[in-house]
Amino acid sequence: MAAPVDLELKKAFSELQVKVLDTQQKAKMADLQIEQLSKVHKHARLTHGEISALPDNTRLYEGVGRMFILQPKEEINNQLMDKQRTADEKIKELEQKKQYLERSVKEAEDNIREMLMSRRAQYNKDFYIK
Repeated sequence: MAAPVDLELKKAFSELQVKVLDTQQKAKMADLQIEQLSKVHKHARLTHGEISALPDNTRLYEGVGRMFILQPKEEINNQLMDKQRTADEKIKELEQKKQYLERSVKEAEDNIREMLMSRRAQYNKDFYIK
């Protein structure tokens, strides 16, 4: 009877190992994306701060490809605020996704721990009965 238990535990451990590696990889990707989005947010915030300090009649140009287009100050400020808002939303989504991944790995570890404890209790029960 010990052989099937060992195979079952071995399978559970190998599945956990795959899940942990996959989760670590996804968490690293999320961290990289969060870092990149934080840079975008910071750049937009600093640019917005600099543009806000300019007089209203200042001519502002937006870079589009290889050319520059004259844009009203209000339009550029709105674009920068949108950029900050979307970066914040994406960062929150990525952090939630990362927390979910960590929780799922922890649940899998707990399930294996429970399985080990039940197998150990069953083994001890069978051992003392004989």
